[in-house]
Amino acid sequence: MSTSYVVRLAEEPADREACFAVRKDVFVAEQGVPEDIEYDAHDAGAVHVLAVREDGVPLGTGRLLHGEAAAAKNGGDPAVGSLGRLAVTRAARGLGVGVALVRAVEEAARVRGLTAVDLHAQTQALGFYERLGYEAYGPEFPDAGMAHRAMRRVL
Repeated sequence: MSTSYVVRLAEEPADREACFAVRKDVFVAEQGVPEDIEYDAHDAGAVHVLAVREDGVPLGTGRLLHGEAAAAKNGGDPAVGSLGRLAVTRAARGLGVGVALVRAVEEAARVRGLTAVDLHAQTQALGFYERLGYEAYGPEFPDAGMAHRAMRRVL
């Protein structure tokens, strides 16, 4: 099944709500992440990207932290952004939505003059990010009860 969709910056309140709805669906309902840690103070200043189907149904989201918000996650380098909260609805998996969202976040990072993007990947997603040019570094660590590794891609 071919599904036509677009990926755009989520700048309108309705788009932000759609991003949060996808995150709630994937992280809270599907993966059991407590809702009170899924949303954080970084959401307000983050760049959010949203994938939507032609009929307006949200398929996926991701966010880019930059500046001080990213520095806390990437060792303090102001030239490195932090990709996070990447989520694709169960119905949309396998359509290339995740790849399109990662590339949109990377483009947002480039526009802001960043030279690399870091992320904290769930260990089962390492292969996905490796195929997109990310390299794991450092030890495995727990986050929201799941094993993660830090990864980076130089832009």
